[in-house]
Amino acid sequence: MKLASLRSGRDGALVVVSRDGQRFAAATAIAPTLQAALDDWRRTEPALRALAERLESGALAGSPLDPAALASPLPRAYEWVDGSAYVNHVLLVRQARKAEPPATLYTDPLVYQGGSGVLLGPREPIPLVDAAWGLDFEAELAVVLLDTPRGTRADQAEPHVALLMLVNDVTLRHLIPEELAKGFGFFCSKPASAFSPFAVTPDELGAAWRDGRVHLRLRSTLNGQLVGDPEAGPEMHFSFFQLIEHICKTRSYTAGTLLGSGTVSNADRARGISCLAERRMIETIDAGAPSTPFLKQGDRVTIEMLDPEGRSIFGAIAQEVVAG
Repeated sequence: MKLASLRSGRDGALVVVSRDGQRFAAATAIAPTLQAALDDWRRTEPALRALAERLESGALAGSPLDPAALASPLPRAYEWVDGSAYVNHVLLVRQARKAEPPATLYTDPLVYQGGSGVLLGPREPIPLVDAAWGLDFEAELAVVLLDTPRGTRADQAEPHVALLMLVNDVTLRHLIPEELAKGFGFFCSKPASAFSPFAVTPDELGAAWRDGRVHLRLRSTLNGQLVGDPEAGPEMHFSFFQLIEHICKTRSYTAGTLLGSGTVSNADRARGISCLAERRMIETIDAGAPSTPFLKQGDRVTIEMLDPEGRSIFGAIAQEVVAG
């Protein structure tokens, strides 16, 4: 099942979407917003699924879908917690900052808490306020949680995952070192992130969703050129289930919490990059200095994941960088 939010008010209007992403049907009679649906998932999920099946079968005609009319599936969320589950990315970026990786890199996930009050839709522009801040994209996956109690273990986590989405975790690279030097973590270096048009239930991924990972390639293009299509599954060192166990060590989470994977990254350079920082680090390793610039006004970033038949699962995040 694919769900989306039409732009309406602060929290959007819930719709179900056909599997090909071309048609939608209003679902506000079941729940006015995606957040409301998640709050009452036991009741709303079967009703939404029945509506989606009617749309898919043709029993319900639906309406043509314009991705530009969509907000983020959750235009605002109670929490946005982002991990860094791909060790290759952590190693490269730490090298770029001339910082040692943490001693617990392979045993203890890295996470930070980002802003969730304003989340960008899949076609909203990325504002460039100051080019000196080093604007970058980061292609990621995220899960949407149901109510998840403190102490949830990895082997108990799967029922708490309601939906999956793609993310562009927008980052201001040149603001990071000074923030981390304070010993208190990211803040100004992490502006609003953007999310895919559709949030999908795990069954939409078929066999690609297993062991808390998505075993498909995540494609990123910059100005129409493919820059990366890394495998999202095999090198995700900490699965979503392990990330859930980690963040639940001391806290409970409410339905609608977003949990990100961190930048998808493979050690094989042939798979390309999911952020410009990785390309710059590779250039530094090979040539002594980076040559790729960060994003500038007019640049276009697209992030998408295709199924084995070449169909877009989540729809595409397609954003242009504009003057802030």
